[in-house]
Amino acid sequence: MPGLFFSHNNMTELNGKEDCKLAEGKIHKKKQKAFGADLKNYLKCMVPHLESGIKSSTSRNVMLSAEEVTQWSQSLEKLLASQSGQGVFREFLKSEFSEENIEFWLACEDYKKTKADHLHGKAERIYEEFVQSDAIKQINIDHQMREATAKRAQDPTHTSFDEAQRTVYILMERDSYPRFLKSKTYLNLLNQLQTNNAK
Repeated sequence: MPGLFFSHNNMTELNGKEDCKLAEGKIHKKKQKAFGADLKNYLKCMVPHLESGIKSSTSRNVMLSAEEVTQWSQSLEKLLASQSGQGVFREFLKSEFSEENIEFWLACEDYKKTKADHLHGKAERIYEEFVQSDAIKQINIDHQMREATAKRAQDPTHTSFDEAQRTVYILMERDSYPRFLKSKTYLNLLNQLQTNNAK
């Protein structure tokens, strides 16, 4: 059986080729790592801009006018009737750590439009999130109303949360809303839009 003979030159050639392949593999891995790191850094840089873009487009609609923002000061009802108004007011309430009020109010508005066969599930969710005594986003209602709302939520109708929603609305109207109208959030936005209109 003939043996395989490699001349010394062929061996170094082979070793050289293998070394090249190994080196290429390492370079390729390094390139992948570098590309991954570059992509990671790029995304890290972009995410805050994307988030701020999302926030500004949702809370401050591009089509927002000084006239609309001025109307928000006429009543809480007008403020909440505006999608942009809801967003800006919600941001303000977040700064005061009381966003559960508008979130509950909006959840109730959504609940009223729910089809009868989905009422039970939604009522349960709203009760657990906002009403029960150890709720994550517990709303500020007295013990009696909490009990009455709990009973209504067990056998839900479209009006199960009306009383609690009215109480939270009055609370926002008397407490948070007047502060909102005097806040930098509102005044700066109004001023900015009026300045843009004047240009």
